[in-house]
Amino acid sequence: MYKITGGGILIDVNYILEKAQITEGMKVADLGCGTLGHFVFPLAKIVGEHGKVYAVDILKIALDTIDRRIKVEGSKNIKTVWSDLELFNAAKIESSSLDVGLLLNTLYLSHRRVEIIRESVRMLKQRGKLVIVEWRKINIPFGPPVEERVKKDLLIQGAGKLGLKFVDEFIAGQYHYGLIFEKI
Repeated sequence: MYKITGGGILIDVNYILEKAQITEGMKVADLGCGTLGHFVFPLAKIVGEHGKVYAVDILKIALDTIDRRIKVEGSKNIKTVWSDLELFNAAKIESSSLDVGLLLNTLYLSHRRVEIIRESVRMLKQRGKLVIVEWRKINIPFGPPVEERVKKDLLIQGAGKLGLKFVDEFIAGQYHYGLIFEKI
């Protein structure tokens, strides 16, 4: 779980993975996984030895840190992938191969959000799911500036143009919303 000062939970990893309906044997990618792999390692346990988890990030130092942890934990079903998700077909993950793609606190970091979603959709199987978790547009003393946060209504409205169908919305934490889309 992500935690904030004072011990509160920022994001409940297990709840989000439950909402994403991750199961054993799936191929899943954490797109913009970050340095700590908050989702990568729980994902690896869920998908098991017959599943695969791709830890994707543009920061090589983040992937180096995850690679070290993979070795320490002996995880054999995690593969790190360096990629700029803003570029179509840049991630070295086969098109139409993923059961689930996760964009968790990733979109607010870029002004090329459409391109990131487009690249994410490319990797999904037909009927594969894209789970997006982002900061709510509320004023709080931490997190990204409000103007950098992604409007969920725009994501839902634009999904169809990118080959997605809106499936569900959920509360991903006190400061976050979650959206689930399916590739059509």
